[in-house]
Amino acid sequence: MFDFNLDNIAFVTHEVSYSYRQIGDLIDKLPLQSGKLMFCLCENKIGTIIGYLSALNHKTPVAMLDGSKKSEVIRALQEAYKPTYIWVNADRKEDWGGEILLELLDYVLLKFEVTDYEINPQLSVLLTTSGSTGSPKMVRLTKGNLLSNAQSIAEYLCIDANERPITSLPLYYSYGLSVINSHLIKGATILLTNRSIMQKEFWNFAQEQKATSLSGVPYTYQMLKRLRFFDMNMPYLKTLTQAGGKLSEDLAYEFVCQAQQKGKRFIIMYGQTEATARMSYLDWKYASAKYTSIGKAIPNGCFYLLAENGELITQSNIDGELVYEGPNVSLGYAEGFADLKKGDENQNRLYTGDIARVDDDGFYYITGRKKRFVKIWGNRCNLDQIEDIVKKNKKSCAVVGTDEIISIFVEEEGFEKQIINELVKITGLNMRAFKVQVISKIPKNEAGKTLYSELK
Repeated sequence: MFDFNLDNIAFVTHEVSYSYRQIGDLIDKLPLQSGKLMFCLCENKIGTIIGYLSALNHKTPVAMLDGSKKSEVIRALQEAYKPTYIWVNADRKEDWGGEILLELLDYVLLKFEVTDYEINPQLSVLLTTSGSTGSPKMVRLTKGNLLSNAQSIAEYLCIDANERPITSLPLYYSYGLSVINSHLIKGATILLTNRSIMQKEFWNFAQEQKATSLSGVPYTYQMLKRLRFFDMNMPYLKTLTQAGGKLSEDLAYEFVCQAQQKGKRFIIMYGQTEATARMSYLDWKYASAKYTSIGKAIPNGCFYLLAENGELITQSNIDGELVYEGPNVSLGYAEGFADLKKGDENQNRLYTGDIARVDDDGFYYITGRKKRFVKIWGNRCNLDQIEDIVKKNKKSCAVVGTDEIISIFVEEEGFEKQIINELVKITGLNMRAFKVQVISKIPKNEAGKTLYSELK
């Protein structure tokens, strides 16, 4: 499966290391059939890695799912997609039933009898887009999507076999998975940990194993500031990458300046799961002057802007919908097993739904969203879905948000804590992602539509 020195160390955990040769041997142990869907319940552990790579190797489409989700959430997805296999931590094998085909490391492979259905032979991976609100909607990715994006990322980050990234993001998240892919294709060594950046063990591991890079969403960088990251003794950690939502301008500028002073690269990026992971990057050399920009398209990709009438915008500094073209654009969406047979609906083109402009130097800037989505701490949330959840109990409400906070406006006092607890329970987000505000009246126009602009 790998075309470089197989004796290179592929993964280091807190307990043991694995060479590429050992990883290849473990991958071969899973008795998977091609063309049959597998659910991989992900944790930042070697078991998840083996399941994912084995699925790719056996041409078994795999849905990468949050392994910490409650059983009823996974069962709903199981009902929608009817997987033949579930690859799950052995501690949870009793939750699913099914025939045990294999127990390996700390994972178990379960098989289920399902009615055969057609799956597009190009389909390799399914990733959730709005899993925080329990939606069954997933993005359909090919192996070509994964490889092209990994190669582009490796090119602009100058990744080679000497790199040692540490896993600070979950593997079911397109950004976290892209860190794995872009380093594996170069024979690098990945430091695999399920500890969070708020735990001492994470930093001890990073220091002992000489981590060279760290990736994070805006929330990660908020926490790194609180931890006084640049005061830490991390001489080998030379690269910081940021995506998963827009960083506040003040924090972006602070990290740009601090990184330059400490001789580190701070690289701002932009992407969507629908384009496998990443579509643009801001070269760290231009970061101090362009720190509010998402940069330029990745190698082998391109951007352009469309006006509301669909015409191409050719002038700089004019807002339009951002469109991306490249080989990393997904096949399209799925909401159940019947959609897995679908072909390529995107044809290498993605209408991002973001409003952007380009400056005279060719750098792009996101200025708004065409639809009501925000990325809160790396989790993409549909504000209309959040509003629907609240409206089940409180009809008079409205929801607006940024990539830092989701604000819920209601007309009744005394239900603030109840609303937040319900949203935390359903979405799985931290309570600090939400703020409830009581106002006298939700602003609406003559047609009865909520005036979200006034609430913002």
